[in-house]
Amino acid sequence: MTSLVQHITIDCSDPYRLALFWAGVLGSSVSGEDAPGDPEALVEAPGAALLFIMVPEPRHGKNRVHLDLRPEDRTRDAEVERLLELGAALVADHRKPNGRGWVTLADPEGNEFCVECGTAERALLTGARLPVTADDVDLAVRLVVDTFAAAAGRDWRVPAGGLAWDCWETAEHLGDDLFAYAVQLGPRRPPQDREVAFRYAPDREGGPANSVFADPSAGVAGLLETVEASGALLAAMVRTASPDLRAHHVFGVSDPEGFAAMGVVETLVHAYDIARGLGLEWAPPGDLCGRVLARLFPDAPDDADRWTVLLWSTGRADLPGRERLTTWRWYGAPPTG
Repeated sequence: MTSLVQHITIDCSDPYRLALFWAGVLGSSVSGEDAPGDPEALVEAPGAALLFIMVPEPRHGKNRVHLDLRPEDRTRDAEVERLLELGAALVADHRKPNGRGWVTLADPEGNEFCVECGTAERALLTGARLPVTADDVDLAVRLVVDTFAAAAGRDWRVPAGGLAWDCWETAEHLGDDLFAYAVQLGPRRPPQDREVAFRYAPDREGGPANSVFADPSAGVAGLLETVEASGALLAAMVRTASPDLRAHHVFGVSDPEGFAAMGVVETLVHAYDIARGLGLEWAPPGDLCGRVLARLFPDAPDDADRWTVLLWSTGRADLPGRERLTTWRWYGAPPTG
C-alpha cells in the first residue's frame, strides 16, 4: 500500500488572499467553505490541491520546495504575462535564445514558482511527436455531443454514411467503443490476448455487437449522454493508468495513450458517418487529427489537410494522387525510442 499526496500545504500570512491568486493561476476557485480572515483556504484543481495555512512568522530565504507550472492552452511567454497581470513578480528570467528555458516568478507573499514551456510548445521546439492525451478524448467527445445535440429532432434511423448501421446504432457503437477501451485499462493485470470478459451482442441481426446500449425512451439526449459518459470513463482511465500499462487490442497490444488515440479516432470518424446521414457539416480541429495520425497512422501522408488524411486513412475519403483504401488498420503498439 502506498500514500497519496492530499494537499500541497503553503504557510502564509493571508490564506484567502493567496488562495485567490492561485485560483486565478490554476483556473480554479477557492473552496466555498473558506472566507477572508479564515486561518486556512483550499484551492482544488486537476493534479493539485493547494492548502494555504496562516502562520505568525514571516517567510525567510528561498523556498525549499516550489511549483513548476506548464501552460497547456497558451505559450510560456503568454502565461508569464498573464501571471504578472494577476499579481506575480518577476524573480529571474532563464529563457534561452533557442526558445527553451523557464521564468521564475513569485506570488504575492514571495513564494517562488517557475513557468516552463507547455507540451505543445516543447514538442514544437524539439521536433518531438505531440502525445494524445485524456484532454484530447474530452475535447473530441464534447465537440461531437455539442454538434449532435442540435440535431435531436432529425431522423436518427437513417443510414449513417456508408455504414450498414443507422445513425442511432452508430452513436451507440461509438459509446460502446469508448467504454470498451476504458475497461481494457481497468484490471490490475489487463489481458494481453483478449478483451475484458464483457458480453458483446447485437441488438438486431446485422447491427453492431455492443455491451452498451442506450434506452430508446430517453431519446437522442439520452443517447448522447451514453456517449459522453463512456468518453469520460476513457478519459479518466487514461489520466490515471500507468504509462507502462499494456492491454489487448485486436490490432496489437497498446498503452493508455494508444487507447486514447483510438477513442479519438472512433469519435471523429463515426461522427463523420452520423453527420453524413443527418445532413450535417462536421470537421474537427486539424491539430487534433494530426496528433492521432502521428500516433496511430505513422505512414499517413503528411502533405495534406489532416482531417482529409484521417478520413482517407480510415477508408472514408479520396486523397489526390493516392488510391482509396478499401481495407485499413491503425498501429496501436507503443512507440519505441
